[in-house]
Order: sequence, then C-alpha cells, then structure tokens
Amino acid sequence: MKELGLVNSLYINRFTDFGAYLACRDGEEVLLPKGYLSGEEKEGDVVTVFVYTDSEDRPVAVTDTPHLLLDQFGVLTCKEVTSFGAFMDWGLLKDLFVPNAEMAKPMTPGQKYLVRVCLDYRSNRLIGVSKYREFLYPAPKDYVPGNECEGLIFEKTELGYKVLLEDRYEGLLYANEVFQDLTLGETRKLWVKKRREDGKIDLQLLPFGRVKYEEGAEKILKILQEKGFLPLHDKSDPEAIQKVLGMSKKQFKQCIGQLYKAQEITIHDDGISLSRD
Repeated sequence: MKELGLVNSLYINRFTDFGAYLACRDGEEVLLPKGYLSGEEKEGDVVTVFVYTDSEDRPVAVTDTPHLLLDQFGVLTCKEVTSFGAFMDWGLLKDLFVPNAEMAKPMTPGQKYLVRVCLDYRSNRLIGVSKYREFLYPAPKDYVPGNECEGLIFEKTELGYKVLLEDRYEGLLYANEVFQDLTLGETRKLWVKKRREDGKIDLQLLPFGRVKYEEGAEKILKILQEKGFLPLHDKSDPEAIQKVLGMSKKQFKQCIGQLYKAQEITIHDDGISLSRD
C-alpha cells in the first residue's frame, strides 16, 4: 500500500457501521474508523488522513498526524519496554514499536532516543529503528569551517551533544564548549567548526570570530535596557555568568570590552550599566 506511513488526501468510497472506506491509489481500500468522522461527510468527499497499521497489523486511516512520517528521523520518548522491544510516543493512539533487533542500545522508559520510522517489509508494518548510523553518510566537503547549518540535538554523551544534520550527517557539539542548556529533540542553528576525515562534523553554537562577540554584546545590551543594571563583572564567578547569560567568562569579558570601547556601558566594581549621555 503506497499510502502507508504518509499523510494522504483520499476519497470516501463508501460507509459502513464501522466508519468510512477510503479509496487508495492501487485500487485497495483503507478504513477510517467511525470515531474520526464528524457525521457530515459524504461519499466522494476528500479527507486528509495518516495511514498506518492497527494492533492486528491491518492498514487503518486516522485524522491525527504523528510526530514522524515514513523515513523521517526524530527524537521520541520511550513509554514502555517489553521483552520484545520498546514502545515510543509518536503522537498517535498506537505507539511506535522498536523491535529489540532494531535498537542501537537498550532503552529506558521516560528517556529520549533518536528514531527513524521504517517499513518492515517482512510484516508490512511501520516500526521504529534506533540504529541510526545505518542511514548516515560522510558529510560533503562543502561543510567548511564557519558555514551556518541547522541540526537536531539527539543525544548527550560525556564528550558532548550528538547532532543530526539534514537527516543524513552526524555532528558533535563538545561539552566543554557548551555554556547553555540544550534540550534533546530541539533543532538549533549551528556553525561548522571542522569537517573530520571520517566525514563527521565538529560544530559550535556561535559563529566564528568577532561576530560571536557582537551577538553576545547585543544580548547584554538588551538585558541592560530591560533591567538597567547587571551585577556581573570581570571578576564574577564563571558559573554565575553562564547561569545568567549562557556564555563563558572569556566571551563575557570580550563582550563587555567591546561595549566599553564603544562607550555603550559603564563598568562598576559590582557590575555594569548603560552609559549615560
């Protein structure tokens, strides 16, 4: 069935006591259960549905849309683990099943994992696969230092945060260069630091060179415009600076130095304030 795992616009062929049967492209029909009908539909109407398989592995249509479609990656929360595999919350009444054979590592309920929705051709049902490396490629050589990109934060390790780029390349944000809270599953604007020989990408949260201090300076100015005073200075504890501004002490000192030279701020013994005309 070509519609499986996708959002489709299908015609209503006929009605039964169980719901409406929709016409598929290959001549088959798929049931849209009665609970998804308003009662105002007519034969020939077009409805937008997602098609997947029910608990008995029969194709069924629903008007809900899952977090992920067929062949898409995303970060999902594990709801339950059994002896056969794990069940992931993907926004539908029936959870997405990840068989043990498709797990990159054992899963724990409540934890988040990178998962790809795939079609199991043996059973013709949708499953989740967390062995993501099977779908990744070395990044092309146009990933050069300084280039801007967008990445999905999908795993935290001792080394740092793993990032998925364009659904096909792997990147890394090093832990000792991250000075703000990151959430698994969020998509962030990032900058290429280095393309490694294995095709993986080292990333950073801020652009290269002087631009990053300009961005940090803008953040400090905005806070000063709102509050009038910021109780941070060049002798402040690095953890206090990170907690308030989400930046390293080195970057903070560069920012206030730039603002001071531009006569935008006044530096006091106990903090900084906007300069007065």
